[in-house]
Amino acid sequence: MQYNRILLKLSGEALMGEQQYGIDANRLMQYATEVKSVADLGVQVAVVIGGGNIFRGVQAEQVGLDRVQGDYMGMLATVINSMALQSALEKLGASTRLLSGFSIQQVCEPYVRRRALRHLEKGRVVIFGAGIGSPYFTTDSAASLRAVEIEADVVLKGTRVDGIYTADPEKDPTATRYPRISFDDVMEKNLKVMDMTAFTLCKENNLPIIVFDMNTPGNLERLMAGEDLGTLVTMDGQAYKPSEKHAAPPKA
Repeated sequence: MQYNRILLKLSGEALMGEQQYGIDANRLMQYATEVKSVADLGVQVAVVIGGGNIFRGVQAEQVGLDRVQGDYMGMLATVINSMALQSALEKLGASTRLLSGFSIQQVCEPYVRRRALRHLEKGRVVIFGAGIGSPYFTTDSAASLRAVEIEADVVLKGTRVDGIYTADPEKDPTATRYPRISFDDVMEKNLKVMDMTAFTLCKENNLPIIVFDMNTPGNLERLMAGEDLGTLVTMDGQAYKPSEKHAAPPKA
């Protein structure tokens, strides 16, 4: 496999499928199938999923609620999505652990870095819920931070488009995709990849990002096999060869 340990970032909105709200069962099972397929190949997989299909913290201010309160509500929404993904994975026979940024003892383990690393080494799919447990930080920031902490080889941002474009491809038919691009070029061109806190954290820690189409079945496995999918963001905008610092998880 091209990568030994990955952090997969999924948006909550993607879980809606064709619905206007909530979780689409077919999309949920598709994502679970994709994740299990690469875990079965020996890749150590961690997942962060947003909560925008249920509630986003910024919505709170729009209706006059306290922003901090709204952000905590958004974190709880990510826990709901994380629980749904965990259940779907376990239905497929995957071994999982759900770790939360704040304490919810009945359904999640508290996030402890050493515990997360041990779960990954044992071949369990680790899902990080509740962001980083603090308001004013997005799940993109949580994904970048957790990826740095667990020493992931790459952050994979699964979206509904197949990479980073010169403009929004859904609005501009002349937009072209970047197969590779540097962190500096993304910032200079003001391309929307992640929020700036999350993106800067990856840049400062030389952690590559791949933006790819998660809705096409098999794409995640093809990425792990080394196919040139989506857009790769690196320090110099060139191909990236991950280190071999992470041992493959033991066979069950």
